[in-house]
Amino acid sequence: MTDKNNIEQTMAFVKETLKGAEGGHDWFHTHRVFLNAQRIAQSEKVNSLVVALGALLHDIADAKFHDGDETVGPKLAEEFLSTIQVDAKVVQHVVNIINHISFKNSLSDGEKFSSKELEVVQDADRLDAIGAIGIARTFNYGGFKNRVMYDPEIAPNLSMSKEEYKKSNAPTINHFYEKLLLLKNKMNTQTGKKLAEERHQFMLDYLEQFYKEWNGNS
Repeated sequence: MTDKNNIEQTMAFVKETLKGAEGGHDWFHTHRVFLNAQRIAQSEKVNSLVVALGALLHDIADAKFHDGDETVGPKLAEEFLSTIQVDAKVVQHVVNIINHISFKNSLSDGEKFSSKELEVVQDADRLDAIGAIGIARTFNYGGFKNRVMYDPEIAPNLSMSKEEYKKSNAPTINHFYEKLLLLKNKMNTQTGKKLAEERHQFMLDYLEQFYKEWNGNS
């Protein structure tokens, strides 16, 4: 089976699997990450099939929607890719990407994995977490979890462990400081860094306006 067929079948599988998913982690998020990854990969020497499948399957079963179980997504991806006869080495690489892509894993001292393909997909995913889309996704998830939008009495926690991050119920605005505004400097690729600049500035501008309106100054 050709790479193109593998990618098309994976797209169909992801669309079906993510039907009804929370709006910030649905098929549209996955597709945006896929497009970002394709764009970034043009300037990198990578295995294009690994990048495509990694991007498509990176959020197939996000742990936050499975009681924190981080094994569900990698297992589901591995089982699916095996059914469409993807090479075992490619499958393992994709599983490694899923296991190591998330921001919260950067907060732990656990097992590390690195590859150019992971760097590309990780940058693509992080780009979708910042800028206008990132803001929309953040408030969408905050609403989904019924979180307070902002509470001036609750300061952001800038030194969270992975477990603290996973259990956090902090106001949505705090998430900007605890994750989103940190991503620009965590980009791996030159393309990712360049694309992050405008999105990062947009968030800073947004926060400035948010506080003005919150305090009755605009």
